[in-house]
Amino acid sequence: MIVTLTANPSADRAVVLSEALQPGEVQRALSSREDAGGKGVNVARVVSAAGAPARAVVPVNAHDPYRLLLEDTGIALDLVEVAGRARANLTITDPSGETTKLNLPGATLDAAEAAALTAGVVAAAEGATWLVLAGSLPPGVPATFYADLIAAVRDRWGSKAPLVAVDASGEALAAVVETARPDLIKPNHEELAELVGEDAAGDADVLAEATRRATALVPGRLASALVTLGADGALLFTAEGAWRGRAPQIQVASTVGAGDSSLAGYLLADLDGASAPDRLARSIAYGAAAATLPGTQAPTPADLPPGPIAVSAFATPLATS
Repeated sequence: MIVTLTANPSADRAVVLSEALQPGEVQRALSSREDAGGKGVNVARVVSAAGAPARAVVPVNAHDPYRLLLEDTGIALDLVEVAGRARANLTITDPSGETTKLNLPGATLDAAEAAALTAGVVAAAEGATWLVLAGSLPPGVPATFYADLIAAVRDRWGSKAPLVAVDASGEALAAVVETARPDLIKPNHEELAELVGEDAAGDADVLAEATRRATALVPGRLASALVTLGADGALLFTAEGAWRGRAPQIQVASTVGAGDSSLAGYLLADLDGASAPDRLARSIAYGAAAATLPGTQAPTPADLPPGPIAVSAFATPLATS
């Protein structure tokens, strides 16, 4: 079982244009769609579409239209009642695949709602193999919310606590790495640089810089890191070594949710007992499949690109100190 938390859910609205976005102009859309979004929800949708058990913990208002979108996904849900409504995120994609995103702030959670959400996640984590904490934090909760939640889950379930994957950025991710020792993080190259207090903008060699940054964290501060590089594939770092996987050639429809699908693919492979290189390959395949689909549509195994994903080891086993 994979349990996910989406602390700051969103109704994801995707618009496809017939030509490049022209700021200040009136343009007609070719198509649009609306999905129940949020990183944890996206992961749960992909896992469920592959036939594996998943549950999504989501704070939601009973009268929020987002709840109908969420229930329409068909995934197993643990809903925590809150007063505010889910935000809306708008994605605009042109024919070349160029994507523009407008992400609105989420509803503020008060202390009682945050405590209820924590209790809901702790309860849902019983018997789970993985717990996924994904996405931005809503206004009203501290940057340590994910780190504190990991501690609460481990305190409650002890040796039976699930492995914990975190897909976040900024202060929330920094707090997790500082105190909670997660089993997996999934930053992109820029988020990894930010995590170690650097700026990736001037990197001439992304592979070398990502390797340097990741090996400063793995395995001393966290068990493993899956670093997504978009069209350049992804990197995986564990205590046993490091691997690079190359992305297949695809026709991009929308990159929204591709990172979430990458994480889902990795976890699905782990549930199957796959080796580290195979987990990385499955991650890249699912991320690529998501990028070929409109909006935040969840890829299924039938959507995966044909042919093997090229994965190679590129570093000796990482130091333990």
